[in-house]
Amino acid sequence: MAEIDDAIDRADQEHFTRQPPKTLKGRINFLVKQLKTTRAVAAELGISQRSVERYRTGERRHPPQAIADRIDAAVRRRWQPQVRKRRRKQAATTRGITVETRARFGYTAPVGTTDDGRFRRLTVHLPPPYAQRLFDAREAGSGDRELRAIIAEGFKDVYFQDGGTRASGLSDVTLNDIDYLDLDY
Repeated sequence: MAEIDDAIDRADQEHFTRQPPKTLKGRINFLVKQLKTTRAVAAELGISQRSVERYRTGERRHPPQAIADRIDAAVRRRWQPQVRKRRRKQAATTRGITVETRARFGYTAPVGTTDDGRFRRLTVHLPPPYAQRLFDAREAGSGDRELRAIIAEGFKDVYFQDGGTRASGLSDVTLNDIDYLDLDY
C-alpha cells in the first residue's frame, strides 16, 4: 500500500507554508501539544514515557535513527492540517491532480490491436472528480489496489481515450509494476 499512499503524503508536505520544528525538543513538544500527554506520545512512537520526558527536557538529544524517523513521521503527519485540507479541497473541486509515473500499463483492447503491457513514463493531469475519488477512497481506508484502479481509470479516460475522442474500444486499463509515482495538487 506504500506507493500511492506515500505519494499523497509527499504531495501534502510539499505545500507546507512553514517548516515543521527542526530540533528534537521542538518536535517532541509539538507532539505533546497535539496528543496532550507524554504517555500518548510514547504510545504513538513505541518508546517509554520516560524517554519522551528526557527528549522533551533535553536530557537526551540523540535518539536512535529508527526512533528519530518515527518522530519525524509523526510530526509531519500532524503538521498544518488546515493547509492540507484546503489543498485537497481545491484539488477535488477546481484544480484536479497531476500524476507523474513510470509504470507498466496493461489494458484490454479490441481484436486486431495490441494489448501488450509496457512501461510508459506519463505525466497526466486528471480532472477534479478523480482527485475527489482518490481522497475519498484513501480516507475510507482503501488499499493500494483500489487507489491504483482510480488512477488507472483516470489515465484511461484522459490519456488513452482522450476524453472519448479515440480508442473507444479500450477497456480495463491497469497500472502495474510502478517504478515511481508522484502526485501534485
